[in-house]
Amino acid sequence: MIVNKAIDLGQGKIISIETGKMAKQADGAVIVRLGDTMVIATVVSSKKTPPPNQDFFPLQVEYREKYSAAGKFPGGFFKRESRPSEKEILSARLIDRALRPLFPDGYLYETQIIITVISSDQVNDADVLGGLAASAAIMVSDIPFRNPMSEVRVGRIKGLYIINPDINELLESDIDICIGGTNDTICMLEGEMKEISEAEMVEAIQFGHTAIRKLCALQSDIAAEVAKPQQPFTPTAIPAELTEVVRGLCETRLKELAYTPLAKEERADQTALIYHEIIDSTLKHFKASISSEDIQADASKALCLNPHIIEEQIHAVEKRVMRHMILDDAKRLDGRALDQVRPISIELGIIPRAHGSALFTRGETQALVTITLGTKKDAQSVDTLTNSADKTFFLHYNFPPFSVGECGRLGSIGRREIGHGNLAERSIKMVAPTQDEFPYTIRIVSDILESNGSSSMASVCGGTLALMDGGVPIKKPVSGIAMGLIKEGSSYAVLSDILGNEDHLGDMDFKVSGTKEGITACQMDIKIDGLDYHILETALEQARKGRLHILGEMEKAISSTRNELANFAPKLTTIKVPVDCIGMIIGKGGETIRSITEETGAEINIDDDGTVTIACSTSEGTNAALATIKSLTAKPEVGTIYIGKVRDIRDELGAFVEFLPKTDGLVHISEISTTRVTKVSDHLKIGEKVKVKLVDVRKDPRTGKTKFALSIKAVEQDTAKESGTENK
Repeated sequence: MIVNKAIDLGQGKIISIETGKMAKQADGAVIVRLGDTMVIATVVSSKKTPPPNQDFFPLQVEYREKYSAAGKFPGGFFKRESRPSEKEILSARLIDRALRPLFPDGYLYETQIIITVISSDQVNDADVLGGLAASAAIMVSDIPFRNPMSEVRVGRIKGLYIINPDINELLESDIDICIGGTNDTICMLEGEMKEISEAEMVEAIQFGHTAIRKLCALQSDIAAEVAKPQQPFTPTAIPAELTEVVRGLCETRLKELAYTPLAKEERADQTALIYHEIIDSTLKHFKASISSEDIQADASKALCLNPHIIEEQIHAVEKRVMRHMILDDAKRLDGRALDQVRPISIELGIIPRAHGSALFTRGETQALVTITLGTKKDAQSVDTLTNSADKTFFLHYNFPPFSVGECGRLGSIGRREIGHGNLAERSIKMVAPTQDEFPYTIRIVSDILESNGSSSMASVCGGTLALMDGGVPIKKPVSGIAMGLIKEGSSYAVLSDILGNEDHLGDMDFKVSGTKEGITACQMDIKIDGLDYHILETALEQARKGRLHILGEMEKAISSTRNELANFAPKLTTIKVPVDCIGMIIGKGGETIRSITEETGAEINIDDDGTVTIACSTSEGTNAALATIKSLTAKPEVGTIYIGKVRDIRDELGAFVEFLPKTDGLVHISEISTTRVTKVSDHLKIGEKVKVKLVDVRKDPRTGKTKFALSIKAVEQDTAKESGTENK
């Protein structure tokens, strides 16, 4: 049965959802369309019962863009889509983060969601459509998932909010935020904005939530019409006896540990010791009281002898203890107040050869951030369905295993590193100078050396400081902070600058970055239903105060961008040449421009409009390249003195001298000296450099070629008459 329903979200944004036509062997499949952009989402969940010791939900979300969707060929030799691009990875993360918390507790069946862009009008982005399609595919499947989620993008142009703005509208928008939510709550935020206020942020989210509710209702209508029976699912029931025994053995010890401020590693060691001892004690207790006959009579009793299940129960006690310590006593694991930011230390310029560097440490989180300045040749090529512009500002984030005291394999960059780097990049990008203001390609690299809470926000702070240290004229400093939430019933506590454990055991991770004037980027993941707007407003206001505090600490280290670029940074000099001279500078097969680079050490870029950018780390190289280019593009002027090179000698006629690049003139034998010359080779040698004056320019009536008459004698005469002759 084919079901197709559509909804008008206003401003011509009509979204349709169709199921029953394609991919019918998947558990669920839908096609979502906006304009001529279409995505197909499929979901398949394993029917194989998970093993009893499995303690995680194996959900895989993949987002892929087919170049054929836009009538384009993939780049590269093989002309075939291969590993996912950064855009595809970021889109998959948007969908995964919103959907994962909505699956029922205890549902551990392997599940795979694949979203494919099958048509692109290259105007409407498909990423938020993918989130809607993924949820709709689950809703029409037999997976026990009956809380639809929808994603929308919100923009704002001249004060007017827009749902799912296209790429042209986004160019005018001061907000670009993706929102994922259910009918009752917001569960995911990610976006960038041009220094908007906290109140404006809430307005944008509320506006987006209105559209989300309509899309969720549409999904429910389609699911009701399809009416596919749900897959039988009963979560594992933990014996009450096991819960009570574990609680009795570990609650007091975990509470004592929680109330003792400790460094991360020491706390981890003591926690691991408690876990090990409690697992052993619990196993001994139940091995003595449970027989094989008891297990045959009641299979659930076997759970009491499963170390993984016992570990889960200890973790549940640890979580409850920490949460109630915060809610009841307003006390945190490291002894801070709920709104207190950890101590901050900053060192600048510690990497001598980098073009700017900063070591930013906040508590037990530390980021070493460096910047590299380059030319347009260093820009990153980007080729997506909707964008092919080169990137001249980018931030790369690295999270090595030693930063959390672990051994690990160093492989390809993971989704987490790409996501965190992108968030930090978007945070700082809003204050970066334009290409007209600062024509460099800027690469920021954040290497996390220690991590215990929000290394991405440390990258924002460190990135800003490194740019200022390197002399990059950013508009304003940017800082970032991660907020947490503990909520039990109507009681809640908002935490500033959360630790790793507070993120892991809490209900929210809300990262907010911005300047003193407003927010530039945000990212939120939430693990609970029912986040009301009062809590959101409280979190944003607390984040604002924390952000201002961190900016104050940054200002103590460096109050404004340095006046000069770093010693080893390339210095850019820009000149404009006539468009018809571009070919002369480049030369045949690039011969001329290569020779200039080899001789001067300068890198040269030429735009189609005749803008020439010279990049060199020394002023000597810059001046030499500049002089060569000026000479290449100079027009011969009568009366001007040049330094030329003798190219050919005709003893009875004169010498041919190259006085401008690829421009020769004749010094007649009578113009070589003020004294009589009978043989030219007695006075000049091939390859010799001489001063010549251009005395005449005329066209040959036979060939039409321009002839240049030069004189060495005229230079000597001028020198005799006056001193300080200028060489042009």
